[in-house]
Parts: sequence; C-alpha cells; structure tokens
Amino acid sequence: MNLQLIDTHCHLYGKDFSTDIQAVIGRAENEGVQRFYLPAIDSEVIDAMLQLEQDFPGKCFAMMGLHPCSVKEDYEQELAVVGEWLAKRPFKAVGEIGLDYYWDKTFIDAQHKAFHKQIEWALHYGLPIVIHSRDSMADSIRIVQEHQKGQLRGIFHCFTGTLAEAQQIIDLGFYLGIGGVITYKNTHLREVLKAVSMDKIVLETDAPYLTPVPFRGKRNESSYLKYIVEKVAEVKEIGVEEAAAITTANAKKIFGD
Repeated sequence: MNLQLIDTHCHLYGKDFSTDIQAVIGRAENEGVQRFYLPAIDSEVIDAMLQLEQDFPGKCFAMMGLHPCSVKEDYEQELAVVGEWLAKRPFKAVGEIGLDYYWDKTFIDAQHKAFHKQIEWALHYGLPIVIHSRDSMADSIRIVQEHQKGQLRGIFHCFTGTLAEAQQIIDLGFYLGIGGVITYKNTHLREVLKAVSMDKIVLETDAPYLTPVPFRGKRNESSYLKYIVEKVAEVKEIGVEEAAAITTANAKKIFGD
C-alpha cells in the first residue's frame, strides 16, 4: 500500500527520542509519513526543536507557542520569547496553545491571557493555531469564536469531544486532530467521527504520548500513524489510501504547503 501521510502533531525533539531519532524518522517514512509538524511547549524545548527541523529539512517543521501547562508565574517572560521568535523567522503555526484544566487550575486566568495573546499573534502573522483543550473545550471554543472574524484557522489537537463540540469547531472553520484515542476500546470518538466530514479531519500521533492500540502503554512514534489512519478508514467505511489522501490534503491546506 502506497500511503502518503502527515503527522500534524508530534514532539519528536523530546528526550524520549534522543537516542534513536534517525530510526524513528526512518520507520515513519517506511509507513508513508512524509512530514512531521513539531508543536512547541516552552522556551526549554526551542533549541532541540529547531535543531530537529535543521537536521531533517523539508520533513520536520517547527511551530512556536507556549503550552498552557507551561503557563506559570513567569508566563509573561515565556510569552516574550514566543513573540521574539515569531518576529525573527517563519513558523508553520502558533502552537501548541490553549487551555488545560486537567493538571492544574492555579493559572487559569494567565492561561486565558496567554491564549488570547497568541491568537492575536497568529492573526498578525497569518498563521494557523494548534489548540490544546484538555477538560476546557467549551472555553477554548468560546475564545476562538471571539477572535474568528474569518481569518483564523487551525486544528483542535487531540479532539475527543462530543458531536456538538465537533460541529462548533467545524462551523468555526477549524479541523479536528484525530490521534491514537480513535483506536481505544471505550472511546465515543468513533461515533462522533462517523458523523463528521472527512474534509475536516487531520491525523496526528502526539508522539511520544497517546500511543494507539496495539502499542498502548509504550512510547508512541510517528510510524504508528498507520494504525490511526486504518481505524479512521474503517469508521468512515472508505479505503485506507483514500483516508490518507484526504487527511494529507487537509493538512497541506492548513499549513500552506
């Protein structure tokens, strides 16, 4: 099978891949993964992320942003770093940005401020945004609605919400990032996906996290995107190559490639 896939969200610059990144990229390419989009987390990962982009030109592409879980007391300094980088060179997206109410609610107000600010930067530079919305879907959608005047675009990464939420996201002109959760036994995501148009779906691994079945519990990597596209194709009752082609075209549309 000659698949052409894009991993729209993977943290391949992380320590989990420090010893075997060449092999990881090679295995992914053998499964048809042609491009790897790298979401930023905070200032600590930027050097490693940009190095990976440099080591794999035309394959790895960096985003720039401050992850909501990295919004702490010093978030204004962290945001300043993001702003400096966005002004300095092109990036494929502003991400990974958004809200996270799962881990820690101490800095929710700061998370909101950081999210608004980074959306404004995305609009200024004409970039898509990649949104983290764990346990915060309603507020994440509402904030995007506030800024959506027809120019904002992007992905709700790791979408696991309801059909109503999926429809709100699609109505905003955004895409659903579908990852390993689609393969999990007790997920409702398959039912949601059945009712959603393929032209609003992109694929992601979130490697090294959210590993799909049959490797759940182990380190995730981009080669496992094939298990995600196979499950999406099964749910949508279409061929795997068709599912790969549509989601790849969607990813290229978002990232302007």
